[in-house]
Amino acid sequence: MHEITGLRAPTGVVSGRVDDTDERRQANRAIAFSAFGLAVTGLVELVIALITGSVGLLGDALHNLSDVSTSLAVFLGFRVSRRAACERYPYGLERAEDLAGLGVAVVIWASAVFAGIESFHKLLSHQGTNHIAAGITAAALGIVGNQLVARYKLRVGRRIQSATLISDAKHSWLDALSSAGALVGLIAVALGQRWGDPIAGLAVTLFICHVGYEVTIDVSRRLLDGVEERMVVAAENAAASIPGIGHAHAYARWTGRTLRIEIEGWVDPTLSVHHADELSCRVSNAIHQAVPEARIITFIPRAMPSPL
Repeated sequence: MHEITGLRAPTGVVSGRVDDTDERRQANRAIAFSAFGLAVTGLVELVIALITGSVGLLGDALHNLSDVSTSLAVFLGFRVSRRAACERYPYGLERAEDLAGLGVAVVIWASAVFAGIESFHKLLSHQGTNHIAAGITAAALGIVGNQLVARYKLRVGRRIQSATLISDAKHSWLDALSSAGALVGLIAVALGQRWGDPIAGLAVTLFICHVGYEVTIDVSRRLLDGVEERMVVAAENAAASIPGIGHAHAYARWTGRTLRIEIEGWVDPTLSVHHADELSCRVSNAIHQAVPEARIITFIPRAMPSPL
């Protein structure tokens, strides 16, 4: 009979990597839909902005067009992350998705700087705005287009547990607010308030900074192995509830869309390897029930100290 006699037994991976082909297909479809929708919306807004001279609408148009390149970065992140593990990258390249999310954050902050500079410049130069009705129509189109794209990406991102796609959805939601700010500014200009357009642009800049901060925090937390405390507590409680586990301690980290949980369980040092394997299966099932997001669970049996 093989027994666990050391302070730390060999690890047993009781839950492996799942086939995520369908999830990747959903993500690619969402990214393609997003890029097409934003390209159409941005081009229409750009043409109208050049005709009207609206700085708010111009900033919103360029922001939407820059998101097309952002969608490309996200797409490349998904493509790279699907590469299989190798000796140099034993965990694979799933973190490429998180790095793509960092690229999304950079674009958001760059958009904030651009929108702020353009709005401040127009506020000081007292430039006028023409063809207000056309500008209002374009801004309304921007709101509708970005809302449709944001809701679709958010739904898919939550379904497949992709922080990058969720961050990109927040970015598109931001663009809808940007379009709304441009709309309010043009309405103010229509009512005789020339300063309405640049002031709306500055307000949009604040919205951009707010969402940029949230997206940066979300992506940085993933890159720094941050997880919700409830997941760790739930995993520990689930493991400790299994008969034969005296105490449990969990570690968790995200790599792309994969939540990995390592659980150390203190067991009887005379437990056979066969029974330890059965115990691992029960622990894995319990954690999957308590933390549905978990995809890879590693159980590490450790010998309980002998009573004095």
